[in-house]
Amino acid sequence: MNWIVDNLTGALNTWNEKLAEIWNLLTESPETFRGGAIWNVIVSIHGAVQAIGLGLLVLFFVVGVMKTCGSFAELKRPEVAVKVFVRFVLAKAAVTYGLELMMALLRIAQGLMGAIMGASGVGGGTPTVLSPEIVDAITGVGFFESIPLWAVTLIGSLFITVLSFIMIMTVYGRFFKLYLYTAIAPVPLAAFAGEPSQSVGRSFIKLYCAVCLEGAVIVLACVIFSVFAGSPPAVDTGVAAVTQVWSYVGEMIFNMLVLVGAVKMADRVVREIFFS
Repeated sequence: MNWIVDNLTGALNTWNEKLAEIWNLLTESPETFRGGAIWNVIVSIHGAVQAIGLGLLVLFFVVGVMKTCGSFAELKRPEVAVKVFVRFVLAKAAVTYGLELMMALLRIAQGLMGAIMGASGVGGGTPTVLSPEIVDAITGVGFFESIPLWAVTLIGSLFITVLSFIMIMTVYGRFFKLYLYTAIAPVPLAAFAGEPSQSVGRSFIKLYCAVCLEGAVIVLACVIFSVFAGSPPAVDTGVAAVTQVWSYVGEMIFNMLVLVGAVKMADRVVREIFFS
């Protein structure tokens, strides 16, 4: 019955590969991902959008002055003039140096993830492997007994494979959101130039911080799962082989579901904790 064991082992190998890929994605900078080719394109787009952002900067500034100052005479007051001038300078700096600001926030989040990994002692995750008792139970059954066992392992392998791809797609989605936010950053940051529109800039910074901090929540989820993987489900050798495998695979899939759910809810968890 080696083909049944190979079926489950293949699914677990896919899971372990995707989990290891997640660890690499969380610790890798967008600047070095895939040799930096994507980052170079994003930087070029950011530069092009920056010219639009500078144009919008003046527009937001004028609209803000018109809405906040009742008359031109009010703008002549030194305190009002200084306030408006300082706002414009800060907004101009945000648009001009927005890329550096965003990378600094990302490095802070990566430092937080590194601290979590270091404190947990889990550097790359614990591989999930089949228990020797389960392997012995599978290899010890006859041909007719292996038919329901084959169905159980096929369903379990399918679930494990699907969960692994859902998890890695979610992490890739978070990684690509960093690129998207970086590319369009000058436009929402230009909104800081006007007091009525500054909420747009604030929301953008909050959302970008949330995307960065999602990585810390995902790392915590992976650390917890690694502890689970280090303590495999118990095997009751006194029952039939099909029951043993069904119970073992079911508990293993449940643990994986918990991890996938935590990874997919990372963005909502960050918003509830930090930005509610």
